[in-house]
Amino acid sequence: MPEKLCQRNGQDSEPVETTSGSSYKLNQVSVSDRGQYRCRAGRGDPVYYTQYSEPVYILITDQPKAVLSISTQWLNPGDSVNLICEVKEPFTGWRFSWYKTVPYRTELPSLLDKSYSVEPLSGYETTEESYTLSPAGPTDTGGYVCRAGRGAPVYYTDYSEPQYLWSGDLQSSVSLSPNRTQHFTLKSLYLSCDQKGNSTGGRLMRYTETGVESGCSSNWRSITGSTCNITSTSTWDSGVYWCESGSGQSSNAVNITVSVGAVILESPAHPVTEGNSVTLQFPFNQTNMNITAEFYKDGELIYNETTNKIM
Repeated sequence: MPEKLCQRNGQDSEPVETTSGSSYKLNQVSVSDRGQYRCRAGRGDPVYYTQYSEPVYILITDQPKAVLSISTQWLNPGDSVNLICEVKEPFTGWRFSWYKTVPYRTELPSLLDKSYSVEPLSGYETTEESYTLSPAGPTDTGGYVCRAGRGAPVYYTDYSEPQYLWSGDLQSSVSLSPNRTQHFTLKSLYLSCDQKGNSTGGRLMRYTETGVESGCSSNWRSITGSTCNITSTSTWDSGVYWCESGSGQSSNAVNITVSVGAVILESPAHPVTEGNSVTLQFPFNQTNMNITAEFYKDGELIYNETTNKIM
């Protein structure tokens, strides 16, 4: 049988003989394997070679990624929310699947890091890049992911990174208790997941631009899995915090901002019921208190005085 050589980008490779002829197999291809391939045959001793075949260029791309975005992360009663799934690849014919995250269980499909399992939404597979929750309500609070597939047999992307949706009027078996949303740097901050009834297994979660974290990070002093005491705050501690019960219920979420500025505005961390009183506190990050405090609503001055409170 003639000897056949495969050449990639001008470099000879070892032939692989099979019952169907000669072949060269690329196992577990990566982007580095892309390039121009050609082959030639040879026989005899000394070897007499044919000319090289016409070249074939093999294009190998990165694993397609699904990216999920949400039209709003903070729900008001009656809102509709659009989940938008994108695949940044030049191919067409994608079908999109939509899921809600649940506590990790071995019998369910799960994210790669096993932080969550996923359950499909009703009518979850569509040719449209968007999925609408209308109207979205407190029970829709939680995490969402998507993925896309094309071809037959279907080739799927990985699940997207989770995106989260929070409702202001949420009634859950677990709640988060900080006393305000804005904080100065270099101060202490205590966060606690409060369990209600028979709820167990609460864990503190944090969401930032870099993703979601479970539990207390390494620079926090953890008391238990559901409470954290940050002894000296920094701007890095800013983010959306919430709790998850063992059954997968989400608590209210608090968008905490840690500031290096001279002043912050203290206000209730949770939604306020109509008819209740609200106190806005105006603390200064300095000892000199002979400063006039000005309060604004939607950009308009509504109150000023030399003290730092308004009822």
